[in-house]
Amino acid sequence: MRKSDLFVLMALAGMAAVAPTARAQVGKVIAVPGFADFLAVDGKTVWTTNKGRVERWSRKGKLAEVAMEHPCGAMAIASGSLWVADCAKGAVVRIDLRTAAVIATIPTGIANPQGELNVVAGAGSVWVASDGKGVVSRIDPATNAVAATVSVDPGTWYLAWGFDSLWAVSATQASLQRIDPATNSVVARVPLGREPGFLAAGEDSVWVQEQGDGTVARIDPATNALGGRIKVGDNLKWGDIDTGGGKVWLRTTDDQVFAVIDAASSTVKARVGKPAGSGALRYTRAGVWTTAHDEHTLTWWSRSELKKNR
Repeated sequence: MRKSDLFVLMALAGMAAVAPTARAQVGKVIAVPGFADFLAVDGKTVWTTNKGRVERWSRKGKLAEVAMEHPCGAMAIASGSLWVADCAKGAVVRIDLRTAAVIATIPTGIANPQGELNVVAGAGSVWVASDGKGVVSRIDPATNAVAATVSVDPGTWYLAWGFDSLWAVSATQASLQRIDPATNSVVARVPLGREPGFLAAGEDSVWVQEQGDGTVARIDPATNALGGRIKVGDNLKWGDIDTGGGKVWLRTTDDQVFAVIDAASSTVKARVGKPAGSGALRYTRAGVWTTAHDEHTLTWWSRSELKKNR
């Protein structure tokens, strides 16, 4: 049986399975005034975007704060720095992780000024969707300048790095594009379902939210082909996605705080927490961080707590 055929069978089985019931919230909840949203893991701590600032938090409290005009989208950590899009300035801001000082502001343009986008790191570079007409910009950390641009489908906002490639989702064209960093060009396209959004590359696949369908699409990087879909809910609006520990971690708005998909079987194995509106999620080996911006909270779900929800 081909690998892609196996993915399809596993995904179909997952869609037919009865999803586990959501459980009560058990994480360590930290009050964060403002609008804590997107996350980036920095060792045992985490950075979050907030209104007019980015902040660094531990489980014991806030450690640092950096003023910005309008931090937006998911962030990246690379070259000893935090890289954050500023939707007001149309730029990517570089912040020193040790001193929490702004090192550089790099004018790139921002493809989605509403803030649904990613800054990601890979191939020794930092990447951002920089023009909604269809441009991704590649930043060289050695020069703090745009070193190259990539022509992509219009409406490309969402990025992920993995399998030696940059993966880019166009929300308007419903496409997943694979970008070769050696040539700065699109080398493959995969059609997606309705209203595709955030994505993650790991656990042998690329995983894309199909927000309008309530599904997660699984793409095989060996074939650049759809391997199946996992039904999670009626929709997957405005959430987040990450991979690690053999799982796909999916921040949702409805039904629960996040769902846990087993990558080997393509089935939903757990639904954790009571619905808390939109927010972000990042996996670590010790546990999972989530935000709920409308509830003004940052929550730490330890590994032992997560085991109780399986």
